[in-house]
Amino acid sequence: MIATLQMTAISLVISVILGVPLAILLVLTRKGGHAENKITYTIANAIINIIRSIPFIILLFFLIPFTKLVAGTTIGVQGVIVPLVVYCAPYIARLIESALLEVDKGVVEAYQSMGIATWKIIWFVMVRESRSAIILGLTIATIGLIGATAMAGFVGAGGLGDLAYQFGYLRFQPGMMYVTLILLIIIVQLLQSAGSLIARRLKK
Repeated sequence: MIATLQMTAISLVISVILGVPLAILLVLTRKGGHAENKITYTIANAIINIIRSIPFIILLFFLIPFTKLVAGTTIGVQGVIVPLVVYCAPYIARLIESALLEVDKGVVEAYQSMGIATWKIIWFVMVRESRSAIILGLTIATIGLIGATAMAGFVGAGGLGDLAYQFGYLRFQPGMMYVTLILLIIIVQLLQSAGSLIARRLKK
């Protein structure tokens, strides 16, 4: 349980740190963006699409050499953070990009006409206007991340996935698997409820 929360929390924080700038880059460099750049947008967009098209379990094994180089290990919580971040950051970037693009273009253009700096428009206008959608997006990403941590348990990362595999499957203890399943459902329901509540309050 603790290992699952550790993997989720650490990976989510790093993914947000990487995903937010990437989302802003996509918004700025896309066609019609304030810093339109077809080459930059095409490359960033392609990388995101490629990573998102790879199932996590395959990505986990594919990144083993890179994970070993960066983290020094491929097992335990430390050994799974790298693949979790690589898996989650592009997903968060896409979700935040979609949220930012939902902001009324008229509002953005009004601030641009007043000569407001681009970074201020991004942070104080677009992010503020779309914060409800961003929270919902991060909630979805977090739930997906929890699912990925469960799969990471199959390669010795620990957590609820490892518990279900080691005891529920290998040792033929279905009760343990059911307990793990119930815990995951409870965690997901709590996260979704909290995310929806925060999003509703921010929308007001």
